[in-house]
Amino acid sequence: MADNKKMVAEITSMDQDFAQWYTDIVKKAELVDYSGVKGCMIIRPYGYAIWENIQHILDAEFKKLGHENVYMPMFIPESLLQKEKDHVAGFAPECAVVTIGGQNVLSERLIVRPTSETLFCDHYKNIIHSYRDLPKLYNQWCNVVRWEKTTRPFLRTSEFLWQEGHTMHETEEEAREETLRMLNCYADFYEKTLAIPVIKGRKTEKEKFAGAKETYTVEPMMHNGFALQGGTSHYFGDGFCRAFGITFTAKDNTVKYPHQTSWGVSTRMIGAIIMSHGDDNGLVLPPAIAPIQVVIIPVAQHKPGVIEAAKALADKLGERFRVKLDDSDQSSGWKYSQYEMKGVPLRLEIGPRDIENNSCVLVSRVTREKQFVSLDGITDSVEAALATVHDELYNRAKENLANRTSVALSYDELLTIAEEKSGFIKAMWCGDTECEEKIKNDTNGVKSRCIPFNEEHLSDTCVCCGKPAKHMVVWGRQY
Repeated sequence: MADNKKMVAEITSMDQDFAQWYTDIVKKAELVDYSGVKGCMIIRPYGYAIWENIQHILDAEFKKLGHENVYMPMFIPESLLQKEKDHVAGFAPECAVVTIGGQNVLSERLIVRPTSETLFCDHYKNIIHSYRDLPKLYNQWCNVVRWEKTTRPFLRTSEFLWQEGHTMHETEEEAREETLRMLNCYADFYEKTLAIPVIKGRKTEKEKFAGAKETYTVEPMMHNGFALQGGTSHYFGDGFCRAFGITFTAKDNTVKYPHQTSWGVSTRMIGAIIMSHGDDNGLVLPPAIAPIQVVIIPVAQHKPGVIEAAKALADKLGERFRVKLDDSDQSSGWKYSQYEMKGVPLRLEIGPRDIENNSCVLVSRVTREKQFVSLDGITDSVEAALATVHDELYNRAKENLANRTSVALSYDELLTIAEEKSGFIKAMWCGDTECEEKIKNDTNGVKSRCIPFNEEHLSDTCVCCGKPAKHMVVWGRQY
């Protein structure tokens, strides 16, 4: 039977105060530190290593699909941002503006990029001339700045790291295909790499990206039932291209506008990992992105042969996994607590008796159950155990999603669920923004998350106004 005793007293229980639990984890696990600039975070080595693993895996997937990495400037001339009116209106409240360079007032204000659509368009107009120049499949890994009023590490900060794909296509069909292809890429990454189930769907007109024709989203649910916008993919049509004068000569010798997409995820993913999988003992990391997949703890390491056996085990496993051998002079109990708190998926303990039996003790971070495994075939045993950790994390998150999702067939029922439960609410909607706003105001912040691809027909009428329903919507509070 697993020992459910709480090992790290400094971490507030999530049932007691979820927000403080989250803050305790990001600090105690040494993921971030607060900087001297309000709303900005210092990502510490352990936190950045998680991001590097995310980057490495996603970047490889993008390149398999034909995308190339580029880098655009950090600054956007204000006149450039003004070219697409919906876009600038959407981002104006969040923009950081540079007015002085050195000791001189700038002739034109510069916007610190909140996103890079306008920069890519300004570049594309110079390099796209013919259908032979298409498609353009570009991606950028960078930082962006959005001046947030309320901040929380990884979830909402004034500066954050992300990737943003920006592609141009010959036809609407190709662009729409790209938009959904990249959404599915994100969904697969969440489920197969991060062990987090998501709901895929389309944002409502009110919630779509500024300047987009359609915005698609992946929406994971956190432990406490709140949503987190996990990643978005946008179809822009030719709106930006018309604003920026991007044209190409088609195969029939006519001049046409290309069709554009944009898609992105950010360091918010790390917040999703913490709040989907963490527990009262700290982080619980999916094996694929864990900086340390296996920690080896020598037991009674002062005794002859123990350190040597632990090092041999670390060398063997290090050929396939990210391994740490902790042979410091801290007590074994301190080490167990430390690496549980840091979310290391597997712990291996090896001492004199284990060496005699040609075995070691394997402990799962998820279940905290111990099992004796032979040193013969240890690599296969660890690989199987890591796969089990991923599956257990995914199944737990999926169960949480199912248990915290309700159906509302009337407005009173929706209001009651919103007041008494945390989680997602499925309900029918007429498509009117007024109903969307009314639900948000009457429920203290329950918003439309998306119109899911797998819509269910719950009733014929809108849950809010009683008019004929157009869509089933998933509603919920968000970070």
